[in-house]
Amino acid sequence: MNRFALAALAASLPVSLALEAAPPTKGKTMEKIPGYTYGTAAVPRSPSTPAELELMKKAVLFTADDEKALRMSKGILADQTDAILDVWYGFVASHPHLVHFFGRKSDGQPDAAYLAAVRKRFAQWILDTAEARYDQTWLDYQDEIGRRHTRAAKNRTDGVASVDVVSYRYMPLFVYPITTTLKPFLAKKGHAPEDVERMHQAWVKSVLLQVALWSRPYVPEKDF
Repeated sequence: MNRFALAALAASLPVSLALEAAPPTKGKTMEKIPGYTYGTAAVPRSPSTPAELELMKKAVLFTADDEKALRMSKGILADQTDAILDVWYGFVASHPHLVHFFGRKSDGQPDAAYLAAVRKRFAQWILDTAEARYDQTWLDYQDEIGRRHTRAAKNRTDGVASVDVVSYRYMPLFVYPITTTLKPFLAKKGHAPEDVERMHQAWVKSVLLQVALWSRPYVPEKDF
C-alpha cells in the first residue's frame, strides 16, 4: 500500500491496543456502541482479583491521587476525542506493519467496516480510562479486551476475516506513542503545568496497568 492510500486511512484507522474494546461510560446505552459487552453475562469472570490489582498498582506507583488526576482529565478530553484519534490514526496509518492488523485475509487491504466499528469503541475508551473505575467488573472486561487481540477471539466481535492475532510485541510498545501524544491535549484547556503533568503521569500508569492485564490471555496462566 502506498503512502497516499495509508494517509487516506487516517480518518478511520484506530491505533490503541484497546482497539478491540473498552468498558462504556457509566450510564451510556451499550447498544449505541456495537461490540461493547462490559458488565454482561457474555464476559467471563477474570482470574484477576481486586487484591492482585492493588499489588499491580503499587508496582507502577499508582495512587488515589492518580485516580483524581484521571477524573480531572475526562472533562478536558471529552470534546477532543476526534482530534486525539486523528493523531493516533495518522501514526498507525504511516506504518504498514501496524495497518496489517486490520487487513483482510483475502487481499491484505484494510477492512473499512472493521476500522469504523473499532473507532467508536476506541473513542469511548479514552473517556472510560479517565473514569478510573477499578472494580471486579472492570477487571473482567480487561481479560475480554486482551482476548480480542489474541487468536482466541480476534475478529469475532465484528464478524470480520482479518488477521488472526495482534502480535504481542506491539502491546507494551504502544504505551509510549499513545501517552506521549496525549499530553498536548491535556494542556489545551489552560490548566497549570503541574496539573497537566499529574494527569499525564496518571494516564501513563493507567495504560501500563491495562496493557499488563490485557497480556494475561497471551501467556500461560501459571506464568502470569
